[in-house]
Amino acid sequence: MQLITDDLRRIPTLNDLDEAALQWLIDRSECRILHEDDYMFRKGDPIDYMHIILKGRLRIKVMQGKQLREISAMESGTITGMLPYSRMKEATGFGIASQETHVLSLHKKYFVEMEQVSRDMVQALVGVMTTRARDFTRLQQQNEKMMALGKLSAGLAHELNNPAAAIVRSSDILRQHLHHTPDNFKKVILIRLEPEQVDSVNDILFSKINNPPPSISMMDRNNREDEIAEWLEDRGWDDGYEAAENFVEFGMTLDDLEEMEEIIEGKHTEPVFNWLNNVLTTERLVKEIEEASQRISTLIQSVKTYTHMDRSTEKAHANIHEGLNSTLTMLNHKLKKKNIQVNKEYNEDLPEIPIYVSEINQVWTNLIDNAIDAMEDKGTLTIRTQANSQQLRIDIIDNGSGIPPDIQSSIFDPFFTTKAVGQGSGLGLDIVQKIVEQHNGTIKVESEPGNTQFTICFPITNP
Repeated sequence: MQLITDDLRRIPTLNDLDEAALQWLIDRSECRILHEDDYMFRKGDPIDYMHIILKGRLRIKVMQGKQLREISAMESGTITGMLPYSRMKEATGFGIASQETHVLSLHKKYFVEMEQVSRDMVQALVGVMTTRARDFTRLQQQNEKMMALGKLSAGLAHELNNPAAAIVRSSDILRQHLHHTPDNFKKVILIRLEPEQVDSVNDILFSKINNPPPSISMMDRNNREDEIAEWLEDRGWDDGYEAAENFVEFGMTLDDLEEMEEIIEGKHTEPVFNWLNNVLTTERLVKEIEEASQRISTLIQSVKTYTHMDRSTEKAHANIHEGLNSTLTMLNHKLKKKNIQVNKEYNEDLPEIPIYVSEINQVWTNLIDNAIDAMEDKGTLTIRTQANSQQLRIDIIDNGSGIPPDIQSSIFDPFFTTKAVGQGSGLGLDIVQKIVEQHNGTIKVESEPGNTQFTICFPITNP
């Protein structure tokens, strides 16, 4: 017993207690010895005991997806499990010994008696509970952020992959295309045309390049390609369809080709139109590379806007729409995967308000991500903004399954979640509420099947 007393004395929380209190604790506790890889508790086990680790070490693991992930460790001197006034009911993770571990366990039925024996012990243990709750909340919040970052990173990688692949593909085709330039140039350089003829042909060509063609139906497009292909083949082309597709894409018509043929007086038709096709092909490939590069640039700008990484960490006047739009960009892969239609009902005259931008973007991420998860394929997400002289209002509305009435009052509680095990920590809406309140705002929800609406209001003047 003296050895156990000495071990307890080495624990800062208990070292100021008198001998009688420590002896009472020892007399009513059970001493257990765990061997390496033994479980002290498993997820779902009822929490009926306070545990004091006298020697050894416990690894704490939780389920994430389908895997166990170690999130912390408990060393000698740690007090865990049920504590006085704690509301814990069951274990949320797994405690596994990483070496031989000695544990002193006190059943919760003795807590009432503990108050009569030693108020100092109760106060010390309540302090442990407060610190544990704060540390666990911080850990879970960090874990929630990392899970959100993982989702966004996966989506961003997917979004970047498409334009990056388009650049690689178009660059490769452009390189192969340019390899044919010397032969085509040789044919063109031998043509003797008057400067006025060249200028007239160029005027038609670049009017098509610089002006987007009007949209036409697929049937009209196919008919136009057939006409141009036959026209080219009548003038010596082996296969006119490849060039015809290119000409039609830039809005060329049979009348345009005939006009250019008339300008060059019917001479050198094949090399001239081959040169025109090459110019249009180069233009198309460069345009594809430009659009893909612009898409990557837009995504990078969205990341900067979302993370607010190029600005101060202080509150700054910001346009709420920028954060909403960058969040939609970051979650675009999930929206596309479910074919969700997004309706932006923005008040474009919305005033800028002082906010912590990256934190407010976390609000939009949690609410929009939850809305996406709640909807079936081809759902509708509506984001509405409006303002009056006193406050700015944002509504995020989805036509998903809704939130059952019996849990609507609990969704902002810490650790409350309706998601499957490993898919959420239950801190998403708790974080949202805290961030909104930090900005002196309010958040409420109204929900029924087919219509769930979260309404966030911020004061226009937000110190």
